[in-house]
Formats: sequence, structure tokens, C-alpha cells
Amino acid sequence: MLGMGLTLLPEDFQRVTRYPKAVAVGLVSQLVFLPIIAFLVASIVPMRPEMAVGLMVLALCPGGPSSNMITYLAKGDVALSVTLTALSSAITVFTIPIFANLSLQYFAGQSAAIALPVGQTMLQIFAIALVPVGLGMLIRQQFPNLARRLEKVANRLAIGFLALIILAIIIHEWNRLPTFIAQVGIGVVLLNVISMASGFGLGKLLNLKFPQQICIAIEVGIQNATLAIAITAGLLNNPDLAIPAAIYSLFAYATALLTIFYGRRTATRIYQEEKS
Repeated sequence: MLGMGLTLLPEDFQRVTRYPKAVAVGLVSQLVFLPIIAFLVASIVPMRPEMAVGLMVLALCPGGPSSNMITYLAKGDVALSVTLTALSSAITVFTIPIFANLSLQYFAGQSAAIALPVGQTMLQIFAIALVPVGLGMLIRQQFPNLARRLEKVANRLAIGFLALIILAIIIHEWNRLPTFIAQVGIGVVLLNVISMASGFGLGKLLNLKFPQQICIAIEVGIQNATLAIAITAGLLNNPDLAIPAAIYSLFAYATALLTIFYGRRTATRIYQEEKS
């Protein structure tokens, strides 16, 4: 989140007035359609209650900071990507605790021995997500050259930390991992593929430009798995709930590579058609 903050300027939050339609489509896809898709997947695909809750928490999280880089590589609208990531990160501070608790009650019911205190969790997510972003923005404003140097370091550290977290979960749950993959693997694949397709399709249906369509697909399809793991394994202190986020992060980057290939190829074709 610090790395993302180092790339942001106050103007990034003002783009909502410049691209109201694209921002609205992106936020609705991210904050409304994605949790609905996750709920349907968790309800239809057989999985343990812990896996279902973990899948819901993942879907409630904002887009991952890496979605900005993936959007850039896929020839998408990077400015829109940054705006959507920043806005969804701010909004989900308030929505995650409420809907995560509802998910716990619905899927785990009376067997749930854990719960998120809403007010306290909002403060904790604020500290985890928005404070580092604000610090990064402050550094960017006051020391732009330092920000550019720190951004690369922060992004590499973020990737390294995510890899270490996933590795730790895999080692800790090694004996049960095949069972977890069998239980939640189909759900994770469906969530990723359907959410990306719905984001892209909605953008296309509403006649957004192709760079905006591909950006929204990536924003909806690349969730902040690290935040999901921090909430489930950290705040809720239940590593089982973190399994969907860990498996999702591995699969999502595979689909991200395909999206980059498709985006670059389509952008080249559109450019050649316009040139001719």
C-alpha cells in the first residue's frame, strides 16, 4: 500500500469528475457485482464454511496495487486503474467489516467462534491500508525524486512479502493443501474468470473505450490478496480462512498474463485499424 501511495497524486482522486461513467462502472463491478458473484459461487460450489467465508472476504477487498502495473502492461487505462484502486481502497475500509461479519453468520452460523468487531476492524484496516497510502502520497508530494526510488523498492518488497506469506501458509497447511485445493480451487477459478468477464462485458455493453474495458476487467479480477490474508489470518487469527486468498493470488496472475497478451494484441489491432 505504501508503494501504491508513492504513485498517487491528489489529482488521481479527482478523475471521478473527468471519467464519471468509467469510474462508476468500475466501482459497481468491484464493490457490488464481485461480492455477489463470490456469494453465488460460495453457495453453489461445495466447500467448507471457512473456505466460503475466506472467498467472501477476498471478494470484499479492493483491487490489488499490482493491478495498476498489469493494466499498464495490458495497454489499459492506467489513470482509471489508479483511480479505481484508490477509491475502492478507501470505501472498503467501511464495507469489509460489515459484510465479512454477515458472511461469517451466513456460512459459519452458530459454529463461528470468531467475529470482527466492526468499529475496531475499520480502524485496523484503515491503519493497514490507508495510512501507508497517505504516507506514500505525502512523500510523493514533498520528495518526488525519493518517491520514484522508493516506489521500486516498495513494490519489490510487497511481491516478496506476498510470496513469503503464501509460502508460509503452504508449509503450515502442507498436509491439508490438496484437500483445500480440491475444495476451493473450482470456486477460486470461477470467481476470477466470471468477475473479469463481467467487468469487461459491462464496460463493452456501456460502450467504454477498450483501454477502459480491459482496465475494469483487471481491477475486478486482481484482488488485494495480501489484505485478505491480513484480515483472515491476522485479524481473525484463522489460517484456514486465508487459503482461498493464497490460492487465488497464484491463479489470478496466470489469468493476468493472458489478459496482458489479449490487451496488447487487441490494442495493436485497433491502432492499425485507426491508422488505415
